[in-house]
Amino acid sequence: MFEHFALLDLGTPELIIILAILLLLFGGKKLPELSKSLADSIRELRKGFGEDVHEKKPTTKKESPDKKKPDA
Repeated sequence: MFEHFALLDLGTPELIIILAILLLLFGGKKLPELSKSLADSIRELRKGFGEDVHEKKPTTKKESPDKKKPDA
């Protein structure tokens, strides 16, 4: 169920404890706002990385050396 957290080695009991602590710290009204802002931040971060990848690709084709234009 929680394969996404395999890298952090978090199991179900650990996630429940973390969620309970968050609920105690921020309250029930703030948790949806926090999760929405976290999702927006992750979305912007992925969008930023996506733009970086596209900028590194060349946009024009290089001419081969045997197809040079003659000087006028």
